[in-house]
Amino acid sequence: MPANLPPLYRKAEEEYRRAQTSAEQVSCLEKLLTLIPRHKGTEHLQADLKTRLKEARAAIQADQLSAGKSRSYRIPRQGAGTVVLVGAPNSGRSRIVAELTNAEPDVAVYPFTTREPFPAMMPCDGALVQLIDTPPVAEGCLEPYLVNYVRSADLVLLCVDGSSDTADEDTRDVIQQFERRKTLLSNETGFDEKNYSRLHVRTLLVITRGSHPALQTRLERMHESLSRRLPIICTELTEASSRESLRQHIFASLDVIRVFTKAPGQPAKYEDPFTIPRDGTIDDLARCVHCDLAATLKFARVWGDGVHDGQSVGRDHRLSEGDLIELHS
Repeated sequence: MPANLPPLYRKAEEEYRRAQTSAEQVSCLEKLLTLIPRHKGTEHLQADLKTRLKEARAAIQADQLSAGKSRSYRIPRQGAGTVVLVGAPNSGRSRIVAELTNAEPDVAVYPFTTREPFPAMMPCDGALVQLIDTPPVAEGCLEPYLVNYVRSADLVLLCVDGSSDTADEDTRDVIQQFERRKTLLSNETGFDEKNYSRLHVRTLLVITRGSHPALQTRLERMHESLSRRLPIICTELTEASSRESLRQHIFASLDVIRVFTKAPGQPAKYEDPFTIPRDGTIDDLARCVHCDLAATLKFARVWGDGVHDGQSVGRDHRLSEGDLIELHS
């Protein structure tokens, strides 16, 4: 029997996936259990949610016992989306962050230069995207917190050195290490329909040193060794056009749109856009502006594609890239 999960449940499930602490996970799981339909088709999912809730509560107790003994490296979400960079040693993660942002992570030719997660903001046509550089993944070397980073990310960049003779082996090893922890680097994001404990996370395979003459042979070996096809972006970070192409690919893969707001009676400035999911609504925008606004919103006026200038719309109206909105409460 199909689960037939309602939209409110799907939204709550996304909130749970983005939870960064055990306490946030407990809150989201309790909400999911109240929203899930009670019928035979959801019995397995109900049992899985209760198991995860039990584990999250146990994790809170473990965190309290180990307080002060270890670091969690919690990084608040910012910008249009959170993009986590993972890869083998010397795969180019830090170099990407250095080239696409104003930050200055340690970049060196020797391995394991990055020892802690390093957040930075990447500008893209008025919006900002959060990039998080992470320590390298190698056999027997995967920081526990990195799994949670990846599971809550909007997008993962799996970085690979295109000049490395072991590029295919390094890539396969990184994917397998996450897979053993029920985290699947994939071409989509969502819980696995056959096993709700396994999570797919949308991933781009970013090949640095993408103009290496032996790259095509390495890509062929990589395709043969990987269990799943991932979108591939080849980049040459010494070239401005290649860096800009990578920037645009990252933003496009977040599947968000930029919209602008203005106060009633004030001129439009088209600065500092808000970002909402593609096909997002007036209600989604109001929640981005302020949590109280979504509750008090009466209507909105919109200038943009598919509407008359200044047309009055309700909270269910779907917005388009570049729309200008005036919110009235």
